[in-house]
This record gives sequence, structure tokens and C-alpha cells, in this order.
Amino acid sequence: MTIAPAKLTDPAVRAFVTAVNAGDRDAFFALLTPDATMSDDGSERSPADWADREIFGPNGRMDVQSESTGGHALIAEFTNDTWGVMRTAWRFTVEGGKISRFDTGQA
Repeated sequence: MTIAPAKLTDPAVRAFVTAVNAGDRDAFFALLTPDATMSDDGSERSPADWADREIFGPNGRMDVQSESTGGHALIAEFTNDTWGVMRTAWRFTVEGGKISRFDTGQA
């Protein structure tokens, strides 16, 4: 079952998924705190470099399957033109309505 982005509980996470699916780089980065951090499969990455390589360059998009932890944890099918479809887990730390950290990896 797919959860429409508009139905996601946390407003910042909802906007994150919406920005990814729209390919809206400006909206995506506006959601992050200036010092935001992230990891991919346990490796620390630069959010800007990672997002350009995994989302905005290769047309990344998220099909959310489930959410938990008050909307701060998602399971999604993440698809991009480089890797195809992957079942992924996402965890978000939200502070003051912005995302200060996100972690993703294969689920």
C-alpha cells in the first residue's frame, strides 16, 4: 500500500517527500537546517552532493509504503535512473520545523 505524501504526519517530512517527487531542489534544501547532516547505508555524506547524485541528477522519487515514530521514520520504494527501484528506510530528525538530519539505506 502506498501512502500519499499529503497524508504523511510530520509537515517537514511531508514537504521533503513532496520536494523529492517534484524534483524541486530549491524546496528540498529550504527544508534542511544550514548544518544538516545525513548518512546513506551508514556512511556519512554531504547532503548537497548526495542529493544531486541520488535525487536531482537521476530523477529520484519516493513511493512511501509506511511511516512510524510520529512520521519521522519511513519505508519507501526509492527509484532513480541510476539504480532503479530500491526498498529503503528513512529516519528524520526535525528541529524547529526543519530537517537537521536524515539517514537512509536499504531496508
